[in-house]
Amino acid sequence: MGNREWGNETAVTEFIFLGFGNIPQLQILLFLLFLIIYIVTMAGNILIVVLVVADQHLHTPMYFFLGNLSCLEICYASTILPRMLAGPLTISVSGCIAQFYFASFFAATECYLLAVMSYDRYLAICKPLHYATLMNGRFCCQLAAGSWINGCLAIAIITCLMLQLHFCGPNEIDHFFCESTQIINLCCTDTYLIELVITILVVLFTLPPFALTVVSYVCIISTILTIPSTTGRQKTFSTCSSHLIVVTVFYGTLMIVYLLPKTNTLRDLNKVFSVFYTILTPMTNPFIYSLRNKKVMEALRKIVCKCADFTRIPN
Repeated sequence: MGNREWGNETAVTEFIFLGFGNIPQLQILLFLLFLIIYIVTMAGNILIVVLVVADQHLHTPMYFFLGNLSCLEICYASTILPRMLAGPLTISVSGCIAQFYFASFFAATECYLLAVMSYDRYLAICKPLHYATLMNGRFCCQLAAGSWINGCLAIAIITCLMLQLHFCGPNEIDHFFCESTQIINLCCTDTYLIELVITILVVLFTLPPFALTVVSYVCIISTILTIPSTTGRQKTFSTCSSHLIVVTVFYGTLMIVYLLPKTNTLRDLNKVFSVFYTILTPMTNPFIYSLRNKKVMEALRKIVCKCADFTRIPN
């Protein structure tokens, strides 16, 4: 039912996710865990967006980019988790490529947004006198729009090539979502061109934002170390520590998944590490940014107080 004739071979029309099926005794627990994660992810990121829009004190470049990141995390999580929760374990080839496109698009855009946020912190800490002039509203919108457009363009090229591939079996994806290497491994035609294009695009579109992030934090840390007082260093570092945690977790797990040698041990752990940057990072980002940020917590307190006043029944 999931195959059709293609040339002299049977063409695959749907894939089967193996996911975490090798531990059937934990399926109910995993379903409940991922359901809770999805609910928390949506609630946390929607709350961040509402706070950034509603509170005038959060109408600054840093929180504008944070709002963009939260919107992205809502979309990113919604690309993967609902499919895991709803089932079935099969997906059409076109549906799989569509999921790959959106998941990769949001991941690529996140690379750019994290780089933009790093640059914002660099200007705020290393060029404080020029910050307001450089990071004006128009420039912020251009940086945010550029992040989304670059992520879209890079993955659109790969997706167009992926649509030309043919699959004739096997049709099992040893993952919980449609990831590029898993799809290419199932192809029964020559994949040299698409693998070459992916390598080139990764270098052109992924290394620049990563390099900008690294350089920004090298400059930030160098500037912080020149501050004479311990209190001053701690106060300055606190303005970027949340973002540094997010960057470290996101890029750290990406490097483990895609750059380290594909040994048997790491291959088995691949899905576990993928959970971090696809599922856990979108959930934890609102907590990392809000719990360590006094302005966000103050905005949340105001919203809660207003809601309490609105729902209070007069005597």
